[in-house]
Amino acid sequence: MSHQSLNCSRATADRTIKRQRVLENMTMKLLTWAALSAMCLSAAGQQHRAPATPLVTNDPFFSLWSMGDKLTDVPVKHWTEVAQPMLGLIRIDGTTYRWMGTMPRGYFGMPAVEAMQQVSVEVTPLHSKYRFTAGGLELGVTFFTPLFPKDLDVMSRPVTYLSWSARSIDGKQHQADLMLDVDPLIAVDQPRQQVTWSRSRAPGLTLLNVGSRDQQTLHQSGDRVRIDWGYFRLAVPDSALATTSMAYSGVPTFVTSGNLPDTDDSSMPLPAAGRERAAHLSTRLPLGLIGASRVERHVELAYTEGYAIEYLGRRLRPYWQRNGMTEAVMLATAEKEYAQLEERGERFDADTTAQMEKIGGPDYRYLTSLLFRQTIAAHKLVADVDGTPMFFSKENDSNGCIDTVDVTYPSSPFFLLFNPKLLEAQLEPLMRYAALPRWRFPFAPHDLGTYPLANGQVYGGGEENEEDQMPVEESGNLIIMVAALERREENWEFAKRYMPQLKQWADYLEKKGMDPENQLSTDDFAGHLAHNTNLSIKAIEALGAFVQIARGVGDTELADRYERIVSRLPEQWEKMAIDGDHYKLAFDQPGTWSQKYNLVWDDLLDLHLFPKRVMNTEWDFYSRQMKQYGLPLDNRKTITKLDWEVWTASLASKPEQFQDLIHRLVVWADETPSRTPTTDFYDTVSGKEIAFQARSVVGGVFIKALMHANTKN
Repeated sequence: MSHQSLNCSRATADRTIKRQRVLENMTMKLLTWAALSAMCLSAAGQQHRAPATPLVTNDPFFSLWSMGDKLTDVPVKHWTEVAQPMLGLIRIDGTTYRWMGTMPRGYFGMPAVEAMQQVSVEVTPLHSKYRFTAGGLELGVTFFTPLFPKDLDVMSRPVTYLSWSARSIDGKQHQADLMLDVDPLIAVDQPRQQVTWSRSRAPGLTLLNVGSRDQQTLHQSGDRVRIDWGYFRLAVPDSALATTSMAYSGVPTFVTSGNLPDTDDSSMPLPAAGRERAAHLSTRLPLGLIGASRVERHVELAYTEGYAIEYLGRRLRPYWQRNGMTEAVMLATAEKEYAQLEERGERFDADTTAQMEKIGGPDYRYLTSLLFRQTIAAHKLVADVDGTPMFFSKENDSNGCIDTVDVTYPSSPFFLLFNPKLLEAQLEPLMRYAALPRWRFPFAPHDLGTYPLANGQVYGGGEENEEDQMPVEESGNLIIMVAALERREENWEFAKRYMPQLKQWADYLEKKGMDPENQLSTDDFAGHLAHNTNLSIKAIEALGAFVQIARGVGDTELADRYERIVSRLPEQWEKMAIDGDHYKLAFDQPGTWSQKYNLVWDDLLDLHLFPKRVMNTEWDFYSRQMKQYGLPLDNRKTITKLDWEVWTASLASKPEQFQDLIHRLVVWADETPSRTPTTDFYDTVSGKEIAFQARSVVGGVFIKALMHANTKN
């Protein structure tokens, strides 16, 4: 028995004893047990089950997921849960097996095609890796999206690599061929939309293309909509010696003969789905005679759309197009760089996961790996007319807003950690808008429109009135983020450009922030709330952040004035909020409580406004409020927010408190019955998603790592 196994056995016995004691008196030993349990499970090689596994994760429109335990359990779907099927087959010694997707019963009158046995799936920051076996072969299937945060050129390419690695595992040689079939539904919003298809060439590549007939660029906005302008591209390298087809009958032809149709379907346009079906894009990749040595192949999955975002009336192209690069050149470049990008990606994954585990343990490593690509893929990187990068978020599965301030705020730790320039690229279009005469309110805006049209705020009262605005929330969010950005970048140039707006919002918070009126906050799904203690904390932290901004831009007099204002507020807050052994949800509501996650900025920004006893008192109380799948947001319901839970966990003074809550979150992710791209809003008892999925706010889980980075600096 290894030392690792022996240690795990001993820890298991210890846990049993400790659990009995916990059940008797509910002491803090529960936390210690959970931390040991997490470590031991990781050491034993526990395999996690993601709520949904990311496959193609480039932007809000090109976002494909596997929403089942196995890649062969369900069709490949867009994050909106609409099927955009890709079917994967392999023919081994004349027998066909499935490694991806489903086949409807009676598909072309064929018998069911047996699924390969899925042995494992691993999710790392940039990769989703599956392993299958069948017919004496092992097949590795990998989806790799090179979302390197510091390489904007590569990150902005709308390309995901799908690769395969096959080897014999029974000591024999086997003849094998791969097949990939892509349904034209991948290029439309609605199944009855007419599509056209074509083949073309790029250096070293055959391109199979499909898109809508009408190509109405940027003609619609909304939440659960899919792109229907531009073209999906299946790029097949010449080196693969593959055959390709654009025909509806590609799958049955391959199943029955091992080949693809000899001719392409040419009658177009046709509906993407229906009685008359448009052509599918198919490729057959011969693997030859496979022995113990691995045989590898890959293709590119891409979607190009020309204009991607409309900002204040002008149409902007994806960042990779800013210097006039064509689709063919982009895809050829992506192919030329594949090997080095894959090597970089593996190194990035190894370095990132090792760092996350060092900071927060095995559970934290897994959680950050699961949510890395989701965070970036809820955005689109475009270039303004002068080449300035602009990074627009989409408020997925909520209201479809674009560049929502209270979506950027919780996701900001990710970008502050990996590349602050990406946070600046989110704040730039917001601050430009807020500086326009058309924004006439004394507080910050909520959003820039509905994705992909960033033509002005649509939420609440829009630009017309203050109804359902979030004045304290968004003003505090932007001041805090600007301060955090400038500290990470070690200059104050961005703040200097927008000092009039920042000062106006600080003035507003001075008047309205200490005891907020009845209004919405980031927890707006819980309804309006007056005298919100956590929102008050945000206002106080923002005023402290504004002191730093004023000093950073050289206005000492303004900084001194606000320092005098903010210095007295934490004591006042504590007296108003204390409720025996914890602090209230609202100043006027004794017997209530809430997560005080906004306190995380007190240390992150080196403000140190609140005494440590505030959070220590809260955490002693939180430890008694835990549910199976985490910590409720407040006393009103058992619902919670994933991002805020990690912020709250990061405020714990005892490592075992952090480990306990993070472990509950990982158990929830493994067991939730909601099989969608990881939600940030769920019930801590049932584990069910309440709303929201595929959102960028999950970038908030990286706040622990950001705190560690700040400490190092």
